Amino acid sequence: MKGGGGVGPAKRRWRGLAFGVLFLVVLSMLVHLGFLLGLHNGFHSPGFVPLPHNSPSGDRTRHVDNLVRKLGPTLPKDILKHIVHEAKNETSSTNATRKSQKKKGIPIPPQVVLQPLSNKNISKDSGKAGIKGGIDVSVGLCELKYGSYCIWKEENREDMKDSTMKKLKDQLFVARAYFPSVAKMPAQNKLSRELKLNIQELERVLSESTTDADLPPGIQKKSERIEATIARAKSVTADCNNVDKKLRQIFDLTEDEANFHMKQSAFLYQLAVQTMPKSHHCLYMRLTVEYFKDDSFNKELTEKFYDPTLQHYVIFSSNVIASSVVINSTVMHAKDSTNQVFHVLTDGQNYYAMKYWFLRNTFKDAVVQVLNIEQLILDYSDKTTLSHLNSPLEFRVSFHNSGKTPAMHNRTQYISIFSHSHYLLPGVFKHLEKVVVLDDDVVVRQDLSTLWKLNMGQKPMGAVQICSVRLGQLKSYLGKSSFNENSCSWMSGLNVIDLVRWRELGISETYWELVKKVSVKEESSVLASMLTFQDLIYALDSEWIISGLGHDYGISIQSIKKASVLHYNGNMKPWLELGIPKYKVYWKKFLNRENHFLNECNVNP
Repeated sequence: MKGGGGVGPAKRRWRGLAFGVLFLVVLSMLVHLGFLLGLHNGFHSPGFVPLPHNSPSGDRTRHVDNLVRKLGPTLPKDILKHIVHEAKNETSSTNATRKSQKKKGIPIPPQVVLQPLSNKNISKDSGKAGIKGGIDVSVGLCELKYGSYCIWKEENREDMKDSTMKKLKDQLFVARAYFPSVAKMPAQNKLSRELKLNIQELERVLSESTTDADLPPGIQKKSERIEATIARAKSVTADCNNVDKKLRQIFDLTEDEANFHMKQSAFLYQLAVQTMPKSHHCLYMRLTVEYFKDDSFNKELTEKFYDPTLQHYVIFSSNVIASSVVINSTVMHAKDSTNQVFHVLTDGQNYYAMKYWFLRNTFKDAVVQVLNIEQLILDYSDKTTLSHLNSPLEFRVSFHNSGKTPAMHNRTQYISIFSHSHYLLPGVFKHLEKVVVLDDDVVVRQDLSTLWKLNMGQKPMGAVQICSVRLGQLKSYLGKSSFNENSCSWMSGLNVIDLVRWRELGISETYWELVKKVSVKEESSVLASMLTFQDLIYALDSEWIISGLGHDYGISIQSIKKASVLHYNGNMKPWLELGIPKYKVYWKKFLNRENHFLNECNVNP
């Protein structure tokens, strides 16, 4: 009995010890499994969604995956299920907590999701900053700031070249981000020196090269060695805050550099738009020299220039090629060119080149008169503004919608309008009663003789109205002048002028008075023109002229075929390399490509 009574307590102690050992074994397995799962997930901090990238850390992740697969069968299935079930419960409880915090108004740290900008969603068919799958805010804001440059940039974007240079720049970016953290670790002095040498080597190579062709031989091996060094730096346990700060500093510097290049590109775009092409300059010089060499061209049909029964067209331009295309396209589509008289008003610099060109070239039975506006003597008080030619003005109007609407719905339009020179018409053509004013960036596709039969109902001018831009939207520039805010703006390009009614209403005098009153001097001509013709415009049918061929990529071919006149308003004129290629065809059709002056100056390569 004594022996039997002594065995019972010993067995209970042995059983308790066995359960304790088993519990410790299971606990140790759970700790190792948790550690492996932590490595597999990268120990990401809450609130940050990592971006997928190709780096040596991917090898480490695959290595951990292999370990998990190897160790997986050794772990009991019920333990794995229990761990997975707990993880799901923890995730669901976390989400529920975040939702409850949202309802209660407790601020939640926002998640940072970095996504690269993609151009795949940009619709080229629309011609505007349209987005198929989403809203690209940057495109809309860029167009509002830089105008048609952004549209041109997207349409003419080229595939990336010099991929090796780009890869080296990315390596330099990453190496600079990790170097400060590694340099603070005494145990990583060798790695720190190696990183520093690699950074210096990359800076030297990039300073001496701009393209892949400029790179020294053996650069691929150097790139692989640098990549291996960066991989070692990534494997070192470093303070993530330091790396994050350095990355943000480099990102800010890169963003500033990108903004600088954006402004520089926009400036060069504007410079290319406003600068005369070298080939055109050559043409003007050649024509001017030939004019003074040849004195046999002094015969002009002056009697037609003052005949009010004929059809008179007026063009303000200093561009020989553009004026020639306008006249040629008008004459080619005219049913009877005998009654057509063209008056080209130009400046003193291009007067002789323009005169020689139109004396040497004939346009069926039409006649062309070239006038130097600087030599005209006019009875106006402010002669300083009349001493030089002012071509039709173009300005960009951008409207910001309310904050609730996407930025892509912001509107940007280009409107062309009369300049100071247009208000000299009654004085220059004192013997005429009616004229049609054409801009030098138009192409005529149909007969315009019906314009002379229009009954404009005592209105001094007929023009196409743009009711998407009203005077009320320009009131910040119009000052305290009284005007109807619902009045539509109007466009130059094709305008029918009743000079008799113009003189009766004193349009020119009203204009000059308003020029002095407008608060913003830079836009004085534009805004004074709007106010001068308020409620005095006879609205032409919109099918007479279609505008936007100098900035809008989305105009349909059907609309172009229906229009009588094509207006290339905008920065991308058809005679420039920046011109929209699919619209250039309609303009080049009326350019005399066989002219030897054009060929010698390479105007039409």
